[in-house]
Amino acid sequence: MISLMTATERILVVDDEPMVREVVVAYLEREGFRVAEATTGTEALNQITESRPDLVVLDVMLPELDGFGVLSELRKTNNIPVILLTAKTEEPDRVLGLELGADDYVVKPFSPRELVARVRSVLRRTTAPDVSPEVLEFNGLVVDEQAREVTVDGAKVEMTPKEFDLIAFFARSPRQVFSRGQLLEQVWDSSPDWQDPSTVTVHVRRLRRKIEENPDDPRWITTVWGVGYRFEP
Repeated sequence: MISLMTATERILVVDDEPMVREVVVAYLEREGFRVAEATTGTEALNQITESRPDLVVLDVMLPELDGFGVLSELRKTNNIPVILLTAKTEEPDRVLGLELGADDYVVKPFSPRELVARVRSVLRRTTAPDVSPEVLEFNGLVVDEQAREVTVDGAKVEMTPKEFDLIAFFARSPRQVFSRGQLLEQVWDSSPDWQDPSTVTVHVRRLRRKIEENPDDPRWITTVWGVGYRFEP
């Protein structure tokens, strides 16, 4: 079945393993996406600069410049969504990737259908207009859903697409406590069985660094020990 996001959504697949690229490209193209390929980190950055894809599927282990290096350079200039491909046993790699600004990750070996589902989920969140976008204001913190922008005391805060999704979700439900599993289901469109709950922990930590005056003593996103997180208006 062809996805509704066809003809306009361009995906860059970066992996030095020909078989992996072949399978991923085939599944994405079958769903109607336009797909470009890169085999090294340097080539990936060049393609991103020249053609700016809508989303990057990025392997961690790459020649010349690894996936972390690519992601770090990418986040200096733009917030294109990135899904990392990581090794099953390398949890520190996944955490580091999220810390650097990855929006999601898929663990190798993976189901191509799962990867396509993750691609759709990330693109849906970053390209589809909200049904009723709002400007949410909380004593200096402003979340503009239409513009997908966050400001703190008038200063714009640069965020990845997933970071914005998370703060917007929190801001729409002030004082409500959400477990990490609930946040995975609501913000990532992902079952906790698929995704490590530490994904949420890392994104919350990144948000706090960006919006809190003191991330170690947060004003906006507080921890409810043993349960999850709550947004304080």
